[in-house]
Amino acid sequence: MIDKRKNIPAEYSEWVNNAELNVAGTRKLIDQLSLVRIGLFLAEVLCFVLLLNSADNGWRVFIAFLMALPVFCFVLIVRKQSMLDKKLSFENKLLWVYQNESNILNGMDNGYDDGEKYVSEAHPYTSDLDIFGKSSLFSLLNRCSTANGNDLLAARFMAANTVDEIILRQEAIAEMAGITEKTFAFRANLLESDPAKITLIKEQLQAKLAEKLSFVQNRFLKFYVKLVPFITVLLLLGGVLAGGIFWNLLAFFFFAHIFLNAAFSSKTDLVFYSFSGGSDLLNNYSAAIQWTETQQWKSNYLRSLFIADSVASKEIKALAKIIQQFDSRLNLMIGSILNGLLLWDFRCCVSLDKWLKSSSKNVISALDNLGNFEEIVSLGTLRYNQPEWVFPTVKKSFSLSAHSLGHPLIKEKLRVVNDFNLKDVPTVDVITGSNMAGKSTFLRTVGINMVLAYAGAPVCAKEMELSVFAINTYMRIKDSLNESTSTFKAELNRLKMILNNVAHTENTFVFIDEMLRGTNSRDKYLGSKVFIEKLLELKRSALFATHDLQLADMQQEHPQSLRNYHFDISIKDGEMMFDYKLKQGPCATFNAAILLKEIGLAL
Repeated sequence: MIDKRKNIPAEYSEWVNNAELNVAGTRKLIDQLSLVRIGLFLAEVLCFVLLLNSADNGWRVFIAFLMALPVFCFVLIVRKQSMLDKKLSFENKLLWVYQNESNILNGMDNGYDDGEKYVSEAHPYTSDLDIFGKSSLFSLLNRCSTANGNDLLAARFMAANTVDEIILRQEAIAEMAGITEKTFAFRANLLESDPAKITLIKEQLQAKLAEKLSFVQNRFLKFYVKLVPFITVLLLLGGVLAGGIFWNLLAFFFFAHIFLNAAFSSKTDLVFYSFSGGSDLLNNYSAAIQWTETQQWKSNYLRSLFIADSVASKEIKALAKIIQQFDSRLNLMIGSILNGLLLWDFRCCVSLDKWLKSSSKNVISALDNLGNFEEIVSLGTLRYNQPEWVFPTVKKSFSLSAHSLGHPLIKEKLRVVNDFNLKDVPTVDVITGSNMAGKSTFLRTVGINMVLAYAGAPVCAKEMELSVFAINTYMRIKDSLNESTSTFKAELNRLKMILNNVAHTENTFVFIDEMLRGTNSRDKYLGSKVFIEKLLELKRSALFATHDLQLADMQQEHPQSLRNYHFDISIKDGEMMFDYKLKQGPCATFNAAILLKEIGLAL
């Protein structure tokens, strides 16, 4: 349950401050360890100087033993510092997540993808309702780092769900909102992930990797790879204890292994470059998946995302470990030694083949499932950040009513809210009024909140009840030089699409803002009139914004199925005043004469 009394911005500020302290503390510790490393290096140099200047055999043995201590400590420090570097990276990403939320609440841009790639003029409504792109609904709500998460969230805004699915999603989003503080680490683990790299890994696991690993199916090769470490240890012990032939044998095996590795390098390279550098990415994904696995989800929607009995996070972590071992070959000297003594590339390929056969079947679905959680986290964060917004009641019977409905992309201080409701049957509602009075914004307010509702998200209102409609809009019509399309032709294409949709889909809701702007006033009126009559004939709901008062007169012919609303202006001390409130009836006051007078033209 979200506490509406919480000071959300102050809460984020506190989290940002705590995260900054953690980052500073970890960075200080790393710097201190760097100084310790320098000290250990100087201690090793000092021991070496003492060794060179020592004449006593007993003292020399002691110093030689002492020289191993700084080396041992240095290795431990390097390992600790590596762990701290990873910790610092995570803490910096966590700080970014907190800071980003604080920025959004303070009116700044969201740092996640704004969905520009999903913009489509051909879609029935997303372009007109500002769903994608800069300053859009997607740019406000998106908290997805994975490609799949972005695609899933975009898909939720591009098509309505069924009533039953919307209700299930509302429960899941409410549950996620209740644990918002726990989601930040999940998001930090996925931040700065490489979508192209994870896509490549999934492709390899799905089809290509098994074929690339076919060369390690040879039984003798597998057996020999297992045997090599024992042979190497025996030869080393023999060389230390007896010398002679054992060192010669070790050298023979070393160069034979180097030759064998070179002979198969084209095959091992294919496997390596399928995953190279992916260990950190997979470890982060593993941590994110582990979070989803350890939560005791209550909503049926979130519980349905788990279809496997195995723990996918452990399987992914095991894959990350193999890849990390494989990455040792990137250091030419270390890679050569490991391949010469242990056939390291072959060992990694054999381990990868074993993992692929035993643990890979659930990994791809688990990686894709992250996107499902990300898009629920995105909408859950909206619920947390806007506790005054409500989940609408979604009904199967024809319905649309809203109390104090506002536009979610307008800042709260500037937002003007309105009440609106349909009758029990479809109507065409004609909205007249002056320029800048609020007609277009009202149409977008109703439409964008419908999109939120159908995604299962809370809406910017005190109350809202609606059924599921297929949304169609006609608002921003653009010409196209590339397609040799005039504004009027573009308008006709849009009208054709809408007419086709309303003819085949009964539960259609149409938003029209000033139809046929690209033609003369007579044809504009006649075209608008016949279009409204077509909607009335098909019994389709519509909000129709226009400056043409003749269209408002159609209510006399259709008193039960056409309603009139308006936005008006008032004049105070020669200045126009807008209240942006929806009122019943046709508009009686327009601002064209006032605006023309301002530039020296009197009607």
